[in-house]
Amino acid sequence: MKLLLLSNSTNFGEAYLAYSKKSIQSFLGDTDDNIVFIPFAGVRISWDEYTDKVNESLREVGILVHGIHRSSDPIDMISKAEAIVVGGGNSFQLLHLLYEYELLEVIKSKVSEGVPYIGWSAGSNVACPSIQTTNDMPIIEPPAFRALNLVPFQINPHYTENVIPDHSGESRALRLMEFVQVNKNTTVIGLPEGMMIQLNGEHYELFGNKPVKIFKYGKDPYYIHSSDELNNIINKI
Repeated sequence: MKLLLLSNSTNFGEAYLAYSKKSIQSFLGDTDDNIVFIPFAGVRISWDEYTDKVNESLREVGILVHGIHRSSDPIDMISKAEAIVVGGGNSFQLLHLLYEYELLEVIKSKVSEGVPYIGWSAGSNVACPSIQTTNDMPIIEPPAFRALNLVPFQINPHYTENVIPDHSGESRALRLMEFVQVNKNTTVIGLPEGMMIQLNGEHYELFGNKPVKIFKYGKDPYYIHSSDELNNIINKI
């Protein structure tokens, strides 16, 4: 499989997708036609506006995406896709609509056949076995939390150690520690903003210059800094 999973679309102070567009271009290679964009996670932006926003950013690297919402037959559009791009937003709405349009199995099948998959934020969440490690509010109830299951681990996008001053609620780390306490066989990768995980075949690679935090039941959370460390962890799942 070929996967490029981004923590976020936009780094602070940068233009939309600026930090990742060269990586997206390199990842897609010669794929320049039938790139399907799924904007379903967009809530406060229309899907037309969302698709146009992605195209405006990626035009610089010669990439044009086609919004799946404009198709009268989304399943057929995915079945003919040469690449699939899933944008961020609200993970619950995204998964709800993937179920509603019966797209989960066809996406999984295409990606399993080698069609490249790119996701950021919510688009990375749905590549995991479930969306249970999202940061989003459940503004809508999908039929299940089960997602595409393209990778054998969970991602927490936008991972941060920062806490709000004078706020007594749980930190991100505490919430993820609760998750692995209940889901004892599941590994969670806390992926900070500006970081990407790429899969080519069976080898995973980390892109970015920040450490990545690992959450596993029975272990204190710990940081890793390299692709080799990431592959060693995944190979033991």
